[in-house]
Amino acid sequence: MYQIPKLKELSFLVYGLGLSGVSVIKFFKKNNIKKFKIWDDKKKNLFKNYRTKNLSKTLNKVDYIILAPGISLIKNKNLNKYKKKIITDIDLFYLKNSKSKTIVVTGTNGKSTTCKLMEHLLKKNKIKCSIGGNIGNPVLDLKIKKNDYVIIEASSFQLSHSQFICPHYAFFLNLTNDHLDWHGSMNNYFHSKLKIFSLQNRSHYALANRKFKKIFKKKKFLGKFIEPEYKNFKKIKNKINNSYLTSEINDENMSFIYTFAKLLKINKNTFIKTMESFKGLSHRFEIFFKRKNVIFINDSKATSFSATHPALLSLKNIYWILGGKPKKSDKIKLSKCKKNIIKCYLIGNSINFFKNQIEKKIVFSITKNLKNSIVQALKDVKLKNKKRNYILLSPAAASFDQFSNFEKRGETFKKLCKTYGRKLI
Repeated sequence: MYQIPKLKELSFLVYGLGLSGVSVIKFFKKNNIKKFKIWDDKKKNLFKNYRTKNLSKTLNKVDYIILAPGISLIKNKNLNKYKKKIITDIDLFYLKNSKSKTIVVTGTNGKSTTCKLMEHLLKKNKIKCSIGGNIGNPVLDLKIKKNDYVIIEASSFQLSHSQFICPHYAFFLNLTNDHLDWHGSMNNYFHSKLKIFSLQNRSHYALANRKFKKIFKKKKFLGKFIEPEYKNFKKIKNKINNSYLTSEINDENMSFIYTFAKLLKINKNTFIKTMESFKGLSHRFEIFFKRKNVIFINDSKATSFSATHPALLSLKNIYWILGGKPKKSDKIKLSKCKKNIIKCYLIGNSINFFKNQIEKKIVFSITKNLKNSIVQALKDVKLKNKKRNYILLSPAAASFDQFSNFEKRGETFKKLCKTYGRKLI
């Protein structure tokens, strides 16, 4: 119903030359698709021979516009009238590989960890798979073999423009305020996520929390709606000898993976054994250094308070580094976790935004940058001399005010902690 049968007969405009845009061009060349043009207002020396000289004319003429995930129609209103033509690299994957067994994972938080857990589960149980999309390689760069599972992490940006995504297994992990400046409203953000279910048929599986069931039925989606088995996972949680996965921060991710394992008929004991060998991703509640009574945790990927909150709930005696570029309308709600926080250190260019929300609730210092925060936290730890203390970078904000990305922020934090941790403790 949704497949375009003859890609070679269609014309395309590749709008934006990021990683996904370049992978689209490689895909076109590999599949001998010749009717395409390129537009990028910055990378003018890349693929010169394919550049369009008249953007307006090309937009009107082509059958489809393959839009880079980061380009918002809110900020690029000239593209709005071409909305029906817009697709993504993931759409192209489905149009080319309509019979592939796919797993698409979306949600505000936990997508990458869930995808990696899924990959680990499949490979350890000798089930062949590939992983890509918003994690690792663009999906069009993957080498797909017959009967392999394809795990795709899909951002709300990609889903917002998608028209042909149809996964065998669709995972909708959670939803909190995020990317509202890109989507324009919470309603738009939410409905972009729901697109993973819209083309499923009755043989497909839709895994989501119970609170989404009502709208699932209202939309008359056809997939088999399955709730993650939180209670059953918690019954076996303590049998898993892996401190990273048994912390509260991963309960949601793990309940989805446990449910998925049952769908694949992987038994309980095999699941437990498989999970024990999983290693967490960098910058996601990453315990990377221990020095005497201090444990250092890099949670740089936590770019909103909803992503930070589980870390604050799961620890005691926290020296918390907070700040960066805040998300629109984000709220710092500390009522359930403030007893776990000994002191907070504010960094970045939006200190007043965070100060106004935590003032009179917890003790804090304005330290401005990571180095000052770490040095001050180490001095404060010495004074308290508790049995076990945690210096936690979980900034609840994007990194772009001081760093190029969350990875750079996390790597800088790790380096500084090791340097000053050895000096001051």
